[in-house]
Order: sequence, then C-alpha cells, then structure tokens
Amino acid sequence: MVKIEHMTSKYCLGIESSADDFSIGIVAFNGEILANQSDSYIPAEGGIHPREAARHHADVADSVLQQALNKADIKVKELTCIAFSQGPGLGPSLRTGATIARALASYLKIPLVGVNHSVAHIEIGKLKTGAKDPLTLYVSGGNTMVTAYASGRYRVFGETLDIALGNCLDVFGRAAGLKGKKGLPVGAAIERLSHNRQRLVTLPYVVKGMDLSLSGLLTAATAALQNQSSNFHTTCQGVYCLEDVCFSLQEYAFSMVTEITERALAHTEKKEILLTGGVAANRRLQTMIAIIAEEHDAQFNVVPKQYATDNGAMIAWTGTLAYRYGLITPIDESMVKLRWRVDKVDVPWMQ
Repeated sequence: MVKIEHMTSKYCLGIESSADDFSIGIVAFNGEILANQSDSYIPAEGGIHPREAARHHADVADSVLQQALNKADIKVKELTCIAFSQGPGLGPSLRTGATIARALASYLKIPLVGVNHSVAHIEIGKLKTGAKDPLTLYVSGGNTMVTAYASGRYRVFGETLDIALGNCLDVFGRAAGLKGKKGLPVGAAIERLSHNRQRLVTLPYVVKGMDLSLSGLLTAATAALQNQSSNFHTTCQGVYCLEDVCFSLQEYAFSMVTEITERALAHTEKKEILLTGGVAANRRLQTMIAIIAEEHDAQFNVVPKQYATDNGAMIAWTGTLAYRYGLITPIDESMVKLRWRVDKVDVPWMQ
C-alpha cells in the first residue's frame, strides 16, 4: 500500500456509536485532537436497550456534530474524510452512526472510512501515551482481550470466553443496587467501595490456557450479596459486607486478566504494555499491570481517562491512519459488522 501524503485539507471527523455513547471527534492528520464531544444514553434501569440507545443517538446527533465543529473551529468543507465505527458493537447503535457517516460523506463528496472499534481503542492509547509497539490489554464493557502486533495485524493472545470484564462489573453493580454518577460506569462505585478492604471472599478463578471466563465469577459474587450485612459501613461478624464482595470481585477478575497479560508479555517479549478501554481507569488494575511491566522490564502505559471510554476522537484518529494508507470504504461496502474481530483488520501503518 502507498502512503498518501499530499492533501489540501487534513482533518478527519470520526463517529463513535457502537454502544451507549454517541460521540464525534475531529482530529488533524498530525494527531492533534481538535474536538471530542459525546452524549451518553443512560437507561432508567437495567442495562443497555439497543433500540433505545439507537434512538438516543439519532436524537442527539445534530447537536453533538455542531458542538464538535464549533469546538474544532472548522467548517465541514474543510474535512478530508469521514470515519465511523463499523464494528464490533450493538447493531442498532452501529447502524445509526453508519447512516449518519454515509450521509455526511455523500453530501460532502469525501471518502468514507470504516474503523474497527477495538483497533481504535489501541490506536488512541498509543497516540496519547507515545507507545509504539505495545502488548495491549483492552478491557471494556464489551471486550476483554490481550493483543499485540504481528505480521500485519493485531493478534489476539488471550480473551474472555464469555462476558467482558466491564460487563461483569456493571451487572454485579446493578444487582448490588450501586449507581455511578451520571456519565460514569457502575465500576467506579465498585472501585470506591473496594478501597482499603482486605477481607477476601472465596470466588471462582477460571483461566483456561490463555483465555479466561468471568460468568461463574459473576454468578458467585452476586450470590455472595445474599450473605452480606445490611450495614455496609461496619465490621461484619459472620457475614460479608458489600465492600468485601466488591473488593473480592475486583481482585479475582483483575488477577485473571493480569495472569494472561503477563504470560503474553513473556511470550511476545514486547517492551511496552498498554492498558486501554473503559476499565483502564481503575487504579487497582493499573497497579497490577504496572507490577508485571516492571518485573519484565517493560514500560507501562495507560490511556488517559478522557479517552478510555468510547469516544469519537479514537475513531477519527484511526480513520486518518487508514485513509493515509488508502483504506477507503465504498458506500456499498459500509454495512456494519457486529462481530468484527480485531485480528481480521489490516494495520499497514504498523509496518
């Protein structure tokens, strides 16, 4: 592939809509993030309702677009290309973003670039930390995997066999009646309750080779809630406090992902580790990954908190990388890919 260098304007607008966040980012081709505006769908109760999330995205799209253009202080005619999250993700949400992206690209007569959501999380982490060729632990509400670049693609060295780490924490948190602040995941409430706890509840630890399973852990942790004290802020006698269960859930889950990350690090011999995705904001997980990085003489990097969750800037930046290597998505090939794996995506810019 030939790298494209000569362009009259050098801005990419990226649309992220794979789950509950609708976000638009505008990024210059030199990596400067000019805008990164978001609006989140927050259900009244329970988890994400895909159709309601898609309706939310359609409702706020115009407002978020205007906010992004105003923040970046550019006009739409200055854009070079439009990037969008093509997958993986929730079908209705992805299709809403893709429809908006197609409309913009067609109206402006500029190229459309479909971006893999998981690759985007890796690339924004690299951009903001300066990492070049890291082993990446990507943990979010929808994904849990350990990846590293090899032979033209990001290869998966370990992953969850069932539910993702972020989803595990969210489901447990809802069962426990926890609510994060507006715009923040329930996982933040679990982290807060876990702080300075030491009493460990025995829970399942399931690592199978280079993969892990979290569904049994979630079931056991949720069952442990039935044996907790009604007074969460005293030392419990004979039963477990909510804080103990939160602490134990974190320790077990984070130990499992740390184990497979360390094994992949030893195998690949990478000299950098990148922690990215929404769960990357957890301080306890950061500490555990930093320890194995130090033990293997690797540099530890964690994506900044404002870019850890789903955001349009990561789509825009990855769109620029793809565009510069001629990876354009024709309109008739821009259908969303709900299960688009990271190891099915060519990343020629890594060569």
